[in-house]
Amino acid sequence: MAERIAILGGGLMGHGIAQVFACAGHQVRITDPIGEARARILERIAANLNELGLDRAALERVEVVDTLAACVVGADWVIEAAPEQLELKQQIFAEVEAAAPADAILASNTSVIPISQIMAKLTTKRRALGTHWWNPPYLVPLVEVIRTPETSDAAVEATLSLLRRAGKAPVEVKKDTPGFVGNRLQHALWREAFALIEEG
Repeated sequence: MAERIAILGGGLMGHGIAQVFACAGHQVRITDPIGEARARILERIAANLNELGLDRAALERVEVVDTLAACVVGADWVIEAAPEQLELKQQIFAEVEAAAPADAILASNTSVIPISQIMAKLTTKRRALGTHWWNPPYLVPLVEVIRTPETSDAAVEATLSLLRRAGKAPVEVKKDTPGFVGNRLQHALWREAFALIEEG
């Protein structure tokens, strides 16, 4: 089943996430507040598809639009991929809540900020969660799906299903803790690597 995906942010992560869903047959709208970034989205996706030997027909399923409101109208999923700034992300979701369908699932792609903080000002928190993608999102299969105390089971299950159908390997993170699971394991490995070097 093709679903309508809205991606907010056309940078390093955003255009790659858009590519994943377009390649899986979904209709994707994507925007970025910076005109230069918007202008390069399709070019970046095309370059990735060419490099990976994938069908360029996926480009026909990606629409770049100028505004957040135009991006989220009619969306089934909204995925925010903005810079790691709490106030910015909160402002984005305030605008999303005003413009997106009331039943759209709202996801933040963040590596470090607790999802509960990002979604704190929403009036309907049961449809809000985190999706922590890894870079580059079109190559790394892992996506962490992070629930908050308010996130509904239905929103989590629907998101896990969507990601599996897009060829990803999602894992549910049941506690909204800073760094989630993957980053904390990664930092532990870094600490051990540095310790090995220091010990010669």
